[in-house]
Amino acid sequence: MAGRPGGATGRPPLTERRRAETRMEIAEEAVRLFAAKGVAAVTAEDIASAAGVSTRTLWRYFRSKEECVRPLLTTGLELLTEHLRDCRGDHESLAEAILSIRYDDETSPRVRALRDLLRLGRDEPGLRAVWLEAHYDAEAAFAAVIAERTGRPAGDLAVRVEAGVLNTAMRIAVEEWALRSDGAAGPSFAETVTRALRMVDVVERG
Repeated sequence: MAGRPGGATGRPPLTERRRAETRMEIAEEAVRLFAAKGVAAVTAEDIASAAGVSTRTLWRYFRSKEECVRPLLTTGLELLTEHLRDCRGDHESLAEAILSIRYDDETSPRVRALRDLLRLGRDEPGLRAVWLEAHYDAEAAFAAVIAERTGRPAGDLAVRVEAGVLNTAMRIAVEEWALRSDGAAGPSFAETVTRALRMVDVVERG
């Protein structure tokens, strides 16, 4: 997801940040190679070499070459979850809280890489599986946030349904932006997400 929520949060330790940076560098190189050559033609050794790490290091971080792209998919979702926790009580609904996020410039290399990745996922089952797995994990995180906001158990049916609706709206919005927009001529990421979440906000308000 391309959102980068505003608001100050505690910085992780240097080693943790460096680990996250390395994972993201691997992810970006993997997408670049997949887009240029096709997933089948790219090896884990190719990705490791392009990212400037050993193959052993790559396998320490990821279970498969397709999973190398996961940081591009999960970083935004993790930042979103942090934002929702930080702004608890500031907004009437989760949709409104998400709409308060400031999104990255769509011309940035990382956002372009995300778009390339989602487009590749249309024809690459392995990449598509990583994308869906990321959202499966995100749904549990959304449920935890909703539970904190409402005082209900995270396993409550209503909490899980609300988390599922929010998660699905975000997933479809990002896919819509990546797969159907045409550069500057198409709807922006923010516009697409806003439209989807306005629909969810109506559901939340009943």
